[in-house]
Amino acid sequence: MSLPVTDFDERYRAISARDTRFDGQFVTAVSSTGIYCRPSCPARTPKPQNVTFYPTSAAAHEAGYRACKRCLPEAAPGSPAWDIRGDTAARAMRLISSGVVEREGVPGLAARLGYSSRHLTRLLTTELGAGPLALARAHRAHTARMLLVGTDMPISDVAFSAGFASIRQCNDTIREVFGLTPGELRSRRRMPASAAPGAIDLVLPSRGPLDASGIFAWMTARAVPGVEEATEHSFSRHLRMDGGPAWFEVREDDTARLHLRARVARLGDLAPLVSTVRRIFDLDADPLAIDDALSTHPELAPLVARTPGIRVPGSADPHEMLIRAMVGQQITVVAARTALTALTEALGERTENGLLFPTMGAIAAHGAEVLRGPAARIRAITGAAAALADGSLTLTVGDDGPAQREALLAMPGIGPWTADYVRMRVLGDPDVLLPGDVALRAGAAASGLPGEPRPLTAWAERTAPWRSYLSAHLWRAAPVRQPAARRTASVRTAMRAEDTTSKETS
Repeated sequence: MSLPVTDFDERYRAISARDTRFDGQFVTAVSSTGIYCRPSCPARTPKPQNVTFYPTSAAAHEAGYRACKRCLPEAAPGSPAWDIRGDTAARAMRLISSGVVEREGVPGLAARLGYSSRHLTRLLTTELGAGPLALARAHRAHTARMLLVGTDMPISDVAFSAGFASIRQCNDTIREVFGLTPGELRSRRRMPASAAPGAIDLVLPSRGPLDASGIFAWMTARAVPGVEEATEHSFSRHLRMDGGPAWFEVREDDTARLHLRARVARLGDLAPLVSTVRRIFDLDADPLAIDDALSTHPELAPLVARTPGIRVPGSADPHEMLIRAMVGQQITVVAARTALTALTEALGERTENGLLFPTMGAIAAHGAEVLRGPAARIRAITGAAAALADGSLTLTVGDDGPAQREALLAMPGIGPWTADYVRMRVLGDPDVLLPGDVALRAGAAASGLPGEPRPLTAWAERTAPWRSYLSAHLWRAAPVRQPAARRTASVRTAMRAEDTTSKETS
């Protein structure tokens, strides 16, 4: 399997085998029962003539089906298709999961995608079997189910955290989708919630294998003190949400599951926060498909065997990601971390428990007083921050990839490495190679691949559409540079890609 299956026979073979790899990629609606299931549902396989496959649970809802009480299809990881694909449907799904419909309505979603509300509804209904309102409603139902079975939050808080406008609307949707009241759904959870009263503690579903230690190591090398804290088995940070400051921590338990704890200033920010965390940890990826595809190349098979389930870390905030990428141009990760720490300590917003990364307005107005280095680079960074602050440059998880790249390249001081690195981290684009990256090329040479940009780019074409994951493996394979720089042994061991630099011109 290299891409999500679309053929009826392939999908039917998947549900007959109860293959967990396909959970979240599609749902199976059964006309004889009126329910829909995830592909791995343990119930008896329905007859082919009774089966209809839908790309989303929202499409199954719209067709009159309700969720299976046995396999709970809403608990499956998200579809990797929304990262693999860059079309309007995929961009819409990423924006819906980030809460755009709740904040801006369907007109706001349509405007971000460059369509009228009517045309977007028609397009999504044709492509996904449901319009934006139905897709957003399904996402709210999924979030509510997750909170009902994973926390002891009052049902009224669950309703508003999931994005519903009222408790009644939440109750009606839960009954319609799951055939249960919220209280009945909570009573069916297999184990009591582990969170203390008032806390949120959720298990984050994902497809295995998962190289969680690699992501924690990546974060450890780049954590900005006060904003972020990373250990061998956890990562936490403060961030700015629409409703105010928020905080989350992801930690790995003894069974290799990831748990999320979070605090938000406004309940409606919780669902977008969960989506952000899932992007940061790349939890909707299909690791078996990626590993299988990369392993077909003899040069890469040892790398995949060494690190199965490698992930490409996403970003907590698109604007922050651009500034971090620009600060990191042509310098080591350690030096970039030092510069970002100084910037945050001088201009960041202090909260009760930590720091928030500086706003774009603060960087635009005062960044030149704090940043050190070539004047042209400082002007480029403050100029980009000003463009983001006044809206002349937009940067979101729902951007069109080529259009985003073109807009970034039009900015002074932003070259291909930065534009592509941002596309990899912000959009979760799985097919980005950074041939100008020194550490990546060192990892390529150490793995028996071409070490120069042009031949490496040509060779890497055979790994499409997974070149971002190829990049992650090559970063991991880069030889560790020995002492000259002042680095601790623990960080050198944890993050082999620490010396990543770019060949940008500022």
